[in-house]
Amino acid sequence: MRTVQMTKAESLAQRRWYVIDAEGQVLGRMATEIARVLRGKHKPSFSPHVDGGDFVIVVNAKRVKLTGSKETDKRYYRHSGYPGGLRVRSLSEMREKKPEAVVRLAVKGMLPKNRLGKGQLGKLKVYAGPEHPHQAQLPMPLTV
Repeated sequence: MRTVQMTKAESLAQRRWYVIDAEGQVLGRMATEIARVLRGKHKPSFSPHVDGGDFVIVVNAKRVKLTGSKETDKRYYRHSGYPGGLRVRSLSEMREKKPEAVVRLAVKGMLPKNRLGKGQLGKLKVYAGPEHPHQAQLPMPLTV
């Protein structure tokens, strides 16, 4: 038996677009499915060293559902690099100011921490409302 591995040219030719409606979806469960599609693990020709995943569009990011008390307890940290530069926001603050960032950061934590993961995260398009500018790509609905 030969092991068949995907090449970069093959991965570019097989890319599709999917759209996910986040309204009423649990954030973590939706993020794992999005990360799986971005990596290309849903394809039989998956190779871990090649970016063979598809594009994912997430709409209604501000209406994503959370379980437990994450709305008040979960914190997002960022640091400017300067002394005293730590900034902390709760999940409820993030949903008010940047609802797209909540979904993006959840998916980012499930992707590889290298150049391959950064390229895969670039194929994720997140929008707070129900409209998106990618109708020309004919995205197919993806159920979670």
